Amino acid sequence: MTGDAPLDLLVIGGGINGTGIARDAAGRGLSVMLVEKGDLAGATSSASSKLIHGGLRYLEQYEFRLVREGLGEREVLLSIAPHIIWPMTFVLPHDASLRPAWMIRAGLFLYDHLARRKRLPASRGLDLTRDPLGAPLKPTYTRGFAYADCWVQDSRLVVLNALDAAERGAAIRTRCRFVDAQPHGDHWIATIEDQGGIQRTVSARIVVNAAGPWVEDVLRGGFGRNSAGHVRLVKGSHIVVPRLYAGEQAYILQNADGRIVFVIPYEGDFTLIGTTDTPFEGDPTGIRISEEETRYLCEVASGALAKPVMPEDVVWSYAGVRPLYDDDADAKASAVTRDYTFDVQAGEERPPLLSIYGGKITTYRRLAEHALEKLSPYLPGLKPGWTGSAPLPGGDMPDGFSSCLANLKVRHPWLPSGLARRLARAYGTRTARILGGATSLADLGRDLGAGLTEREVAYLVETEWALSADDILWRRGKLGLHGGPALRAALTAHLAASGVT
Repeated sequence: MTGDAPLDLLVIGGGINGTGIARDAAGRGLSVMLVEKGDLAGATSSASSKLIHGGLRYLEQYEFRLVREGLGEREVLLSIAPHIIWPMTFVLPHDASLRPAWMIRAGLFLYDHLARRKRLPASRGLDLTRDPLGAPLKPTYTRGFAYADCWVQDSRLVVLNALDAAERGAAIRTRCRFVDAQPHGDHWIATIEDQGGIQRTVSARIVVNAAGPWVEDVLRGGFGRNSAGHVRLVKGSHIVVPRLYAGEQAYILQNADGRIVFVIPYEGDFTLIGTTDTPFEGDPTGIRISEEETRYLCEVASGALAKPVMPEDVVWSYAGVRPLYDDDADAKASAVTRDYTFDVQAGEERPPLLSIYGGKITTYRRLAEHALEKLSPYLPGLKPGWTGSAPLPGGDMPDGFSSCLANLKVRHPWLPSGLARRLARAYGTRTARILGGATSLADLGRDLGAGLTEREVAYLVETEWALSADDILWRRGKLGLHGGPALRAALTAHLAASGVT
């Protein structure tokens, strides 16, 4: 490819920041390639608490700009991806020994008013002795507060950004490792390597280093450079247990150590508990929750809920490493800023290289806009931003999710209700591309388990870059929780027989 015109952008990293930038850039008419050494959302972006929120606790750290931006993005993301993002009520039981009630009320007032709020209700006080929202809690909690934030299927958000980028002309290369890059006049010559070990070169006017926890590894190993900033790695772990209570509300639990732990309804039959915030050093590849973290999360949940949570109750757990910007503040891991920072290196003999530090899933779209603004001096005639009003694939639902689901059931009355809902939540209006002209379940092929059909698998392989059982069971969805080892075995055999793996 060295003889071809250089790409405008080569993006390294297939997490939420990389795919968000690729989508935004492709939609502005730029030529883009994204390379990801593993699967999309294979690390940090599938290991979040799965919330679209302003971050109520960041108000105590005076992160007002970050909170305002996050609150504004709740509304935007709800409108462009209503299938994978939806409102959720959060209950904050009051513990007078940690924060006075007036402080919480003041924080919630700010949370309600820092950004324009159209779709979500305002916060309110609760009498937990009478309100049903208090039923799952220990009777020692008599007072609390409720406010609204949003839930997101995090790894699907990444995939849908990549899919939209591809449909707008970007080249998405998964299982493709960035090796290094050398300056060549006004552009880079980068070497990339596929999973078979075959290397080739691509040229690009600008390289965007969105490698997350590996951002500094890419700088040093791929460019022989150091950064003006530094990444501070913070590990966050979560556990999943059988459903602890009825209702769709989540709980936000305060702790004497300053951390916040969420207890969230998850995948219908389960409850998600997290996160921890602990300093991390080393290679985050294959990171797992520790026994200490599991005990900690169980103890925090058991301290507030009427039903105790024990380590042996855990049916699944996951851990991720957040690549936060190290501002040299002597702060606990839970207090390190979640804001993002850009490091642009460029010069007369050096094409531009942008490295990204920090950020959170809620503000990825704004991060992408700001990244392109930062690069605009090197992109003459750059078109304006557009992503705030364009639905993500499947999100074109002018009448909302409920109407979309109802229409799906009318068109396909043979679909079991649970399967119809799951498909609509995962694919939105693009469920029609999976169902095609099917008039019965049999037309979708064999059910491999938990409602996963051969037709759906084919769609994920052909359209969403899925290559392995884990890609499908844990990143394109969470059917691994429902289908267990039997589904994994059946899917692995099916993929092998289909020549995918």
